[in-house]
Amino acid sequence: MGDYVLAIDEGTTGVTTLVLDREGEVRGRGYSEFRQIYPKPGWVEHDAEEIWATTVKVIGQALAAAGIKSLDLVAIGITNQRETTVVWDRKTDVPIYNAIVWQCRRTADYCDTLRAQGYTDCFRDKTGLVIDAYFSGTKVKWILDNVAGARARAEAGELAFGTIDTWLIWKLSGGKAHVTDYSNASRTLLYNIDKKEWDADLLKLMEVPASLLPEVKKSAGKFSETDCAAVGKGVPITGVAGDQQAALFGQGCFHPGMVKNTYGTGCFALIFTGDKSLRSGTGLVTTLACAADGGPGYALEGSIFIAGAVVQWLRDELQIIEKAVDTEPLALSVPDTAGVYLVPAFVGLGAPYWDPHARGAILGLTRGANRAHIVRAALEGIAYQTRDMVEAMKQDLEKQRTGFGITELRVDGGACMNNFLMQFQADILDVTVDRPAMIESTSLGAAYLAGLGCGLWPSAEALAKLRKTDRKFTPSMTAERRVELCHGWKAAVGKVRAET
Repeated sequence: MGDYVLAIDEGTTGVTTLVLDREGEVRGRGYSEFRQIYPKPGWVEHDAEEIWATTVKVIGQALAAAGIKSLDLVAIGITNQRETTVVWDRKTDVPIYNAIVWQCRRTADYCDTLRAQGYTDCFRDKTGLVIDAYFSGTKVKWILDNVAGARARAEAGELAFGTIDTWLIWKLSGGKAHVTDYSNASRTLLYNIDKKEWDADLLKLMEVPASLLPEVKKSAGKFSETDCAAVGKGVPITGVAGDQQAALFGQGCFHPGMVKNTYGTGCFALIFTGDKSLRSGTGLVTTLACAADGGPGYALEGSIFIAGAVVQWLRDELQIIEKAVDTEPLALSVPDTAGVYLVPAFVGLGAPYWDPHARGAILGLTRGANRAHIVRAALEGIAYQTRDMVEAMKQDLEKQRTGFGITELRVDGGACMNNFLMQFQADILDVTVDRPAMIESTSLGAAYLAGLGCGLWPSAEALAKLRKTDRKFTPSMTAERRVELCHGWKAAVGKVRAET
């Protein structure tokens, strides 16, 4: 074994792999996309077997780029799109249905039924979550209810459920390990985050047999060893976390009050609250995150379903840009949006609204509005949604008298490289935005947890020293202008909501 860690970052649209050395420097990289499957409007699926094949390919790419063999790896860390759900046959390793993606809204009506039956407080108290199709539990139930013979096979112990981390560990270990970590378990609507156990009452309510469920472990520690052609035998898997908790850890946010926002397909803001399991009164969710030792801590989280994906929509559906980087010069070519607001509720609205039936809209159009105004409105819409989440966090912290506030937002993800967006974000939040030199914080978090779990790095504080800032964006907008713009945004959101 050498001094290299392999990070596998299995995202919503592709898989990234990084090889890091002891100094935290990237020595090799791999990346490949996989298919997005849309069987019906609002439905989103992935082929889990294709995800595994893609992972195998990019592991090879990263090792080759680093000029090392798998025997040079001291550990593997995994991070993943969280709520995406896979159910497979334990004997054949074959999924019984496509993976149902976190974005998928097919169980929205069932969630409406649960809310109507008065279960909202029950789920919030036990899981820290709201009842929404976003989370894994209702997806598992849908598979068991809609795939022929699935429920009987599940009750007979023939099937296994997992989020993508669990699926990859199963494949990497040659089917020897059916495990997950606290952060992923806390996103299922089936896990009691205070007792830290699968909740028997919720399993019964959702009709999910306990035999389906993986063992839950701390995020930094021994999960299994590899036994597959991709990396051979005996490489320890010692770090696992859901993508947003991994990014929180990779950003060095393991002290109460530290906040990060990831600008990916969606937008995800988390504030680490340490050992305080706060229940939000503003539409945020409480989730398990990674404490400094890799064990479970708590965070408040806001989730936006469409962030960077709105830029893809501008490119692929509207075809008003050729590539994502075109958005910045276009946004800067006009002084403002000319009153245009773009609310990207393509699959509903996430935090703090949780309105699955809302739909997107471009509002405030006049004859003088052009593509630059629409592009700028799309970018500003990402920042407004983030502001909604951060303002909700501030209200919760103040109401519950935590003793800490928000003075800085650490950012990562592809869209954070857009300087216009980051400056507007700082302006509309009225806080400093800190962009690191290495924006792939999700992959870094997986690597750091794995290195911590195997002893390559002695402590989280040693990891925090590896973080370098690329640029800080400081607010420059007047308070009056901020209030005016935010008032317009709130009005636009009100017009697209289905539950107002």
